[in-house]
Amino acid sequence: MEAITGFLDKASGFIWGPPLLVLLVGTGIFLTVRLGFIQVRLLPYSLKQVFSRKHNKKADGDITQFQALMTAMAATVGVGNIVGVATAVYMGGPGAIFWMWLAGFFGMATKYGEAILAVKYRVKDSKGQMAGGPMYYLEHGLKQKWLGVMFAIFGALAAFGIGNGTQSKAVADVMNSTFNVPHWISGVALLIFGGLVILGGIKAIGRVTAFFVPIMALFYFIAGAIVMVMNFDLVPAAFGLIFSDAFTGQAAAGGAIGAVIRFGVARGLFSNEAGLGSAPIAAAAAKTDMPGRQALISMTQVLFDTLIICSITGVTIVMSGQWKDKSIDAGALTAQAFGEFLGGAGPIIVAIGIVFFATSTILGWGYYGEKCFQYLFPKNGAVLGYRIAFVAFIMVGAIVSLDVVWLLADVLNGLMAIPNLIGLLGLSGVIVMETKRFKAKIAEEKEAEKLGRPVDTTAD
Repeated sequence: MEAITGFLDKASGFIWGPPLLVLLVGTGIFLTVRLGFIQVRLLPYSLKQVFSRKHNKKADGDITQFQALMTAMAATVGVGNIVGVATAVYMGGPGAIFWMWLAGFFGMATKYGEAILAVKYRVKDSKGQMAGGPMYYLEHGLKQKWLGVMFAIFGALAAFGIGNGTQSKAVADVMNSTFNVPHWISGVALLIFGGLVILGGIKAIGRVTAFFVPIMALFYFIAGAIVMVMNFDLVPAAFGLIFSDAFTGQAAAGGAIGAVIRFGVARGLFSNEAGLGSAPIAAAAAKTDMPGRQALISMTQVLFDTLIICSITGVTIVMSGQWKDKSIDAGALTAQAFGEFLGGAGPIIVAIGIVFFATSTILGWGYYGEKCFQYLFPKNGAVLGYRIAFVAFIMVGAIVSLDVVWLLADVLNGLMAIPNLIGLLGLSGVIVMETKRFKAKIAEEKEAEKLGRPVDTTAD
């Protein structure tokens, strides 16, 4: 068993090493340039779409555009936003946050491209529900079904680890250490809640996450904002250290600038999942008239996840100075930082944040995993079997330490990105074409609004 664990540990380090990180960031840069910095130019419009109450009810799809975004947010806003960011600062120093921001900025273009392809190449399954994601645009767009199959295999298996067991374990651990709740009780609670939602399918997941995710994100944001307002004199120095250390690496382990970049980029991408191919599975379920509209909405996921929520964690840690104390475990660093400013309430706030974030991730990844499984086994009944197995594993993850499973899931999660990035690069021309088509649609909508005519939101 030790040999297997050692092998998987090395494999994980290799897969998540510089080559994949360069490919992930490079794809984001490539799409950013090809799309003319769309994440800057159309960000105001995309935010308007996120919070707009105007939806085309006649458009194909299973859930609203906002519900699709919240489902994707649910899956990505997880333990990585708290523990992952802390690890980046702990191992790479404050400068890692800058590289996390940079990866997030370019990741917005990647996320946009994924969503466009997901909606364009989505199909209806035997029950009349939407099915889409990398496996479909790899098969129908790139004409490489074998790549779609590989992605689906990696995704269906990785969901049990990255989106299930690790999350339920984090909840059980923090509930036990903070509130002295036995692991099995947390496991049962998660099992019941997760089962009721996941077994209800995407419509149930969409409704719950649309209510759940904004509340949990706002809760954590307000807690971080309170810390910064109460200690505003420390904020300028914290940002100054983040920017200076980003290019010197003086605070990193061994003073290596490479460590600053690696941990910042890796944790940023691990948090927002831009390029991994998971989020477009949710985007494909949205009721939308054109691929470009949902793509702009999906793009904001990275903004909310990395550039806002992860930043709260990172800046608070830097402000506290706790990252300098290497006797503190990286997993407890965020709680220590909040505790520095809020006393006994700090660890409780972080504990509640972990419970919310991890639980939401289980819901989102439950849908991702089942869609990957459905692609491999489209017959009726197969998906129900996967849902039951996924829900049952929530309990297993909460009470059993399975290091091999978690390492394997980490490897599979990284492997998901490879076929997806091939699809994004190979179909970049399609992304550009659909973007031009949607820009023309935006121009029509603006002209109609000026003239006071009804806006036509049907697809061309």
